[in-house]
Amino acid sequence: MLIKPSLKKKLYFEMLRIRFVEKSISKRYKEQEMRCPVHLSIGQEAIAVGVCQNLNKDDKIVTAHRSHAHYLAKGGSLKKMMAELYGKETGCAKGLGGSMHLIDLKAGVLAAVPIVGSTIPIGTGIAWANKLKRNKSIVVAFFGDGATEEGVFFESLEFASLQKLPILFVCENNNFSVYSHISKRQSRKRNITKIAKSFGIPSLKIDGNQVEKIYSKTNSIIKKIKRKTSPFLIELNTFRDIEHCGPNLDDNLNYRSEKYINSWRKKCPIKNYGNYLKKLKLMKQSDEKKINKIIKLETINSFNFAKKSNFPKKSLLKKYIYA
Repeated sequence: MLIKPSLKKKLYFEMLRIRFVEKSISKRYKEQEMRCPVHLSIGQEAIAVGVCQNLNKDDKIVTAHRSHAHYLAKGGSLKKMMAELYGKETGCAKGLGGSMHLIDLKAGVLAAVPIVGSTIPIGTGIAWANKLKRNKSIVVAFFGDGATEEGVFFESLEFASLQKLPILFVCENNNFSVYSHISKRQSRKRNITKIAKSFGIPSLKIDGNQVEKIYSKTNSIIKKIKRKTSPFLIELNTFRDIEHCGPNLDDNLNYRSEKYINSWRKKCPIKNYGNYLKKLKLMKQSDEKKINKIIKLETINSFNFAKKSNFPKKSLLKKYIYA
């Protein structure tokens, strides 16, 4: 698939924006003003951008606890996301949800749900509703490798296949569930894409660091889903650069070897793609400075917006309690 220079630059910009925002969150988290735990996507940006750049406003996504990249890549408001992290009433969930409960209905971000595996049946249900309504939109359900160990993964695949639902299952496989390597949790012969195929769902494994490859493959897959009204699963190998939950590096814990960490950092999707654009003469040093300036200003303004916003009123607490 031929990707235009303007789109190449867009892919780079969106990845760099997510990285800068999350690095900024990491730096400011120690101020202890953010009212929630954070699960950062540093190292995994190519997946969110490569997939979401293929989606239109009517297409929906559901994401899990590591939600910032998906939210931003789908067009969620950065100001509202930042306000949500600070627990302010101007947040995307009115300051009541925090990092793990992001939502932006206008952008098609239906929910971020922290319960492991829950995005899979929720996404399947949304896809079923879409089919019953006979609209042309699809839903993308993001989840990690750990979620494929939950029963709802199998149940949802069965139902999606049986009902021929317009859903794209996206498994971000960073090889770890908190500190447990996939080899300690799953049989060596276990294959996530083959599991999908056993339910009659076509599947594909893609390099999670190659944003153009992700974009191109996903583009054709989404067209196929919409044309045939049928599910598809993609598994993308990737790398979580910092700790599972929190703003810091955790290299000192030794659950990942130095060799493992360094080998993955050499594959950084943003640095390598930036160098690729420079080789194509699509990115000058002046262009890079301009992009960084734009992203930095937007991020600073979003932090200022969050800090100046008010906390939710106490009366709001009773409004969202169901009994």
